[in-house]
Amino acid sequence: MATELKPIRTKADYKNALAEVERLWGAKSGTAKGDRLDVLATLIDAYEAKHYPMDPPDPIEAIQFRMEQQGLSRRDLEPLIGTRARVAEVMNRKRSLSIDMIRRLHEQLGISAEILIRPTREEEAA
Repeated sequence: MATELKPIRTKADYKNALAEVERLWGAKSGTAKGDRLDVLATLIDAYEAKHYPMDPPDPIEAIQFRMEQQGLSRRDLEPLIGTRARVAEVMNRKRSLSIDMIRRLHEQLGISAEILIRPTREEEAA
């Protein structure tokens, strides 16, 4: 019989939950095992969010990621950012994104405006 589900509070609880998820992996949705897998995944997600928070990417990392996803080159950014020189300055973190650039990147590439308005890693260090 499976152990009672409870919040994950310790590293040991976390490791045990991960091991159980591994055992339950592939269980059909809507079954007792599938429901248990869903609940465990939710508990693990809550524990990880609290104990291992991830920083959102900086704007340049987000642009680079989207470029990789969509097979875009720097030339493809010119209509969104400006001249080839301007694109190079932005991508090399020599120039910040303007509000107009942020709007175009958000609208055309679907990058979250919240991420695009964040300071770049270099700006944070200054």
